[in-house]
Amino acid sequence: MAHIVACLAVALLATPASAGLVYPDCANGPLKTNLVCNSSAPAASRATALMAAMSNSDKLANLVNNSPGFSKLGLSAYQWWNEALHGVAHNRGITWGGNFNAATQFPQAITSGAAFDDDLIEQIGVAISIEARAFANNGRAHLDFWTPDVNPFRDPRWGRGHETPGEDALRNSRFAEAFIRGMQGTSSTLRVVATCKHFAAYDLEASGSTTRFNFDAKVSTQDLAEYYLPPFQGCARDGKAGSVMCSYNAVNGVPACANSYLMDTILRKHWNWTDQNQYVVSDCDAVYYLGNANGGHRYKSSYAQAIGAAFQAGIDNICWATGGTAPDPSGAFNQKQFSQATLDQMMVRQYQGLIRAGYFDGPNTAYRNLGASDVNTPSAQALAVKAALEGIVLLKNDNDFLPVSISAPDSVAMIGFWANKADEMLGGYSGSPPFNHDPVWAAKQMGMTVNYVTGPLSQGSADTSAAVAAAQKSKVIIYFGGIDNTVEKESTDRTSIAWPAGQLSMIKALVNTGKPVVVVKMGTHVDDTPLLSLPNVKALLWTGYPGQDGGTAVMQIITGIAAPAGRLPMTMYPADYVNKAPQTNMALRPSGSYPGRTYRWYQDAVFPFGHGLHYTNFSVAVGKFPATFSIQALVDSCAETYLDRCPFRPLQVSVTNTGSRVSDYVALAFVNGNFGPSPYPIKTLATYKRFFGVAGGQGRNASLSWTLGSLARVDASGNRVLYPGTYTVLLGQPTAANYAFELTGTEAVLDKWPQSS
Repeated sequence: MAHIVACLAVALLATPASAGLVYPDCANGPLKTNLVCNSSAPAASRATALMAAMSNSDKLANLVNNSPGFSKLGLSAYQWWNEALHGVAHNRGITWGGNFNAATQFPQAITSGAAFDDDLIEQIGVAISIEARAFANNGRAHLDFWTPDVNPFRDPRWGRGHETPGEDALRNSRFAEAFIRGMQGTSSTLRVVATCKHFAAYDLEASGSTTRFNFDAKVSTQDLAEYYLPPFQGCARDGKAGSVMCSYNAVNGVPACANSYLMDTILRKHWNWTDQNQYVVSDCDAVYYLGNANGGHRYKSSYAQAIGAAFQAGIDNICWATGGTAPDPSGAFNQKQFSQATLDQMMVRQYQGLIRAGYFDGPNTAYRNLGASDVNTPSAQALAVKAALEGIVLLKNDNDFLPVSISAPDSVAMIGFWANKADEMLGGYSGSPPFNHDPVWAAKQMGMTVNYVTGPLSQGSADTSAAVAAAQKSKVIIYFGGIDNTVEKESTDRTSIAWPAGQLSMIKALVNTGKPVVVVKMGTHVDDTPLLSLPNVKALLWTGYPGQDGGTAVMQIITGIAAPAGRLPMTMYPADYVNKAPQTNMALRPSGSYPGRTYRWYQDAVFPFGHGLHYTNFSVAVGKFPATFSIQALVDSCAETYLDRCPFRPLQVSVTNTGSRVSDYVALAFVNGNFGPSPYPIKTLATYKRFFGVAGGQGRNASLSWTLGSLARVDASGNRVLYPGTYTVLLGQPTAANYAFELTGTEAVLDKWPQSS
């Protein structure tokens, strides 16, 4: 979505609460005799009855995000555009003020993704949706929230990568399913309607003259089915998200928002998303840019033709931000750019989501009692801290330097821009938190004497004198830095992933004091190679964007109140990677001088996907497991609708804490095997599980659930195939235990991929 300054300015303008949701009056209003008000009738029948009561002019006016409603039917204006990526956020659909002047701001998805804890993700979704519904019930929001962002974080330069759970397709798929389950709930009435974005192959903002508005992502069928689309399968087919957002870019020559192969063949037909008749919304201004707009795809010669192409291909609602001209569905319809049947279908799809969210069911239905007392609750605040703690990753810890005790009369030097910038620790698409707890604040709350000095952000030189003076009178030096956060955002991509020169100079000056330095890295990718050769950089932590209580979480980890157990959800690349992999190259596999992408294919990481140290040591073992399985027996015994979801024999794993400190442990199970038409990629994540609170000297046993799809590989045609051969399970990063077994018999296609015409 366009998240440009002009849009944000509009969103932050004070507007009356009446601009938010107004529930229709089904008891006494014009719709009281319409089937839409009969809560016992099927949602499709109710939506059809409502649509039948509308004139064409009414329908056409309401095909945009800021729908005017239907006054004759007692339906007020409705804003489909509400944001809650990691908490209720500032945007034009949400009105802040009064008892709703703050909402819990959880860590960004990149940090929550590092926890590898699906239950946590579901709990975050529940907490966000409770607050979102409370806003809506009080006329300060609506019922549709455009979250989560599940595009895989393919390229380290992408400005929006921190909005995602990381680079792995399986991780993002499970994250999506858990988050959707939390947001929408599991009852017949949805708490809110969630939207998965951005469909599909979207991970570029601007690279030279190529922008997200004109980029044509050239993606092989194999890569599309294997990597770019599985997170959306987790959203749509498995998570039953109420909505999906099509992206700005084109895919293989066809803009995503006019791409019937994506929206109809794959999304609705192949994934059976028509079960609930969910709706597709365009990214904001995407329809404008798929037409003949300057800087766009020029896929159609007029705006009317662009609107028609988008509607006929499968979208149901056009989001318009500020770019270009406002959409005119009525004009496109009058020019016969889309049919009456398409118009009627779009209205039914849109309103079924609202019906499922209890919009027409009266004041005594589920979730209607949520209000201001359900926002910023102690349990939500505690969950925000828990999420930040679980997602922090210990990258380096020389001679077990951390945790460190800092008490009077000792003092700590806290250096760097990030040290007292809690608002920057939220990341993009944020709302107003009830408080901002940065590391300096947290250290003072712990009774520490803090010597704070800010630091540089970017590549320029830095005056280190004040920082060195603070360091010289302190027991421990903590430097807070990393990416220049002003360039990690929507509409902006980076050209460098090196540590900013000014920050590196500052760290070297601190190291030269001879005192130990702890570096806390914020944001996403920067190349840590220069730090790894500095002997006085004793420890290195990565936190991403840890949210409203990120400072508390960081200081609890540093001082040992909590122990780190997060795992990197992305590969940390060396700085010269950007010179070898053009951002516009969507291929995953290496070829010639092209090094490939993600941990599956790139082999020279500074820190690999799944890396994460502890304050203790663990031993890991695989339990007893059969040596062979028959592919045919596995498939024949499956009762699942989709064969890739057939359960495979659970993997029994035992984890023993051989040290003295209590710690969580994340068990990552990768699978490797050389079979099929070409070598299987090394260490493909198959399943994972977080073990909680393993005490020193104690062990834990658990079953890791996985499916036949976890073992399958995707062929050149996009089919997901279970091949015979020897499979090796690799536990941990680096590998701490392994186990081999064989699948026998004939290969089986678990998912036959539809081909594009």
